[in-house]
Amino acid sequence: MATYRCYRFGGFVVSRRRRQVLRDGVPLPLIPRYFDLLVLLVERRQTVVTRRDIFDEVWRDVIVSDGALTQAIRTLRRTLGDDSREPVYIRTASRHGYSFVFPDVVEADEGEGTGSTASGNSHQLHAGVGGDNPGTPGPAGRDRPMPDVAELANQLVGRGPERLPLDDRRDLAQQLHAMGTDRAMALITAIPGHAEALALMRDARWDVPGAGPVPLWGQREGLAAARCLIAWRVREALRVTGRRWAQAAGGAAAAGAFAGLVGGALLTLAPGSQAPLTAIVVLMVLGAAAGFTGAAGVAAGMAAAEAVARSQRSAAIVAGGALGGLTIGLVLQAVVGWTLASVFGLSIALGGPLEGLLLGAAVAAGYALATMRPTGGIAAPSGADRWRTAATCAIGGAVAAATLSLAGRPLVGGIIHAVAQAFQGSQVSLAPLGAWIGEPAFGPLTQTIVASAEGALFGFGLAWGLTRRAQNLEIS
Repeated sequence: MATYRCYRFGGFVVSRRRRQVLRDGVPLPLIPRYFDLLVLLVERRQTVVTRRDIFDEVWRDVIVSDGALTQAIRTLRRTLGDDSREPVYIRTASRHGYSFVFPDVVEADEGEGTGSTASGNSHQLHAGVGGDNPGTPGPAGRDRPMPDVAELANQLVGRGPERLPLDDRRDLAQQLHAMGTDRAMALITAIPGHAEALALMRDARWDVPGAGPVPLWGQREGLAAARCLIAWRVREALRVTGRRWAQAAGGAAAAGAFAGLVGGALLTLAPGSQAPLTAIVVLMVLGAAAGFTGAAGVAAGMAAAEAVARSQRSAAIVAGGALGGLTIGLVLQAVVGWTLASVFGLSIALGGPLEGLLLGAAVAAGYALATMRPTGGIAAPSGADRWRTAATCAIGGAVAAATLSLAGRPLVGGIIHAVAQAFQGSQVSLAPLGAWIGEPAFGPLTQTIVASAEGALFGFGLAWGLTRRAQNLEIS
């Protein structure tokens, strides 16, 4: 028979079999991730659990804002009746993490399907009497009556000077979903001025497994609620996008430099090539610049879409990547074309918008496919999942690049070759590469292979940077 560990302390029982926190036998509303956080802290009690470890353990599959952990700790403290200024249960270790400091934790086994502990503490599990001294009242907050759904709904809508801060109301919205979405919605929508509460319920439903639908269309204050929701998500997108697009652009730049290194080495070693070793450095610089610039547009669109969209996440990511690629393609076409014409007097047919759109959409589609999340949110694949995500994006980039090359739309390598051909005596012409596959020059097959490699490395580098989980250092 499978067994689960349960923990008893200060009048509370944390039941891993039920995945519930009970006080005096009464389950307390707590969403699954917050329950997992409490279990993690109790398991590692009397030691500081770092912020990084918490994100890796509790939010391992998704990237959330730094405030998500602060909100979770605030909710746990409220559930346990704890006070951050004089903590009985959860103490903040400044700039490090959190620790569970209650000294008297009783750990026991629960039998699957029985509701009792292996050591015969059935009464203690269900009654939840405090610690080893049943007659001792729990810490501050233990004897407060549990609020009902109507009370929480009124607090969520609450107006005036006693209105709770936004983060506290987010907690209330999650609790209401855990207690029953339909009943909570009926109470909230009956209260005038409930638009922001409705938006909070809509936003929170993605974080509470089993939460019911929260439609905005057709609701009395649905339009105002939609405006609130859009404003919150746009602010979140702006906050998150900057860091993520920079990581993705850096990853694509590294991949571009690697492509330049390999391409330059093959060029200098090709039969009949007169390219000097310095060509390797030139191609590395050009590859890094192209990767960084292209990913800056594509990744910005993907990151913004992923931060904003929940119900249509995959479609939004593909659209965001395509729009970002289209935008950066237009900019590059204008800037590079103007530079070549005005500075060097060259008129070369350059791609840009179409290439950016297709390559951005293909890489974004690979990312969306590899990180599908029914509840939306920003994915954070790790280990083998991260490699699979990057590989899927690489495949998408390679297929799009090969398609463009076969259609006569050159990418970076093709443009470099065209520019080199226009400059008589240039030593970075890619024509000798054809010798490796039996073509007399930089022919269609060589161009397609080079373009496919470019697209694959671009997709891999972008995805690898985009999925890098940043260090989280600040503690509040």
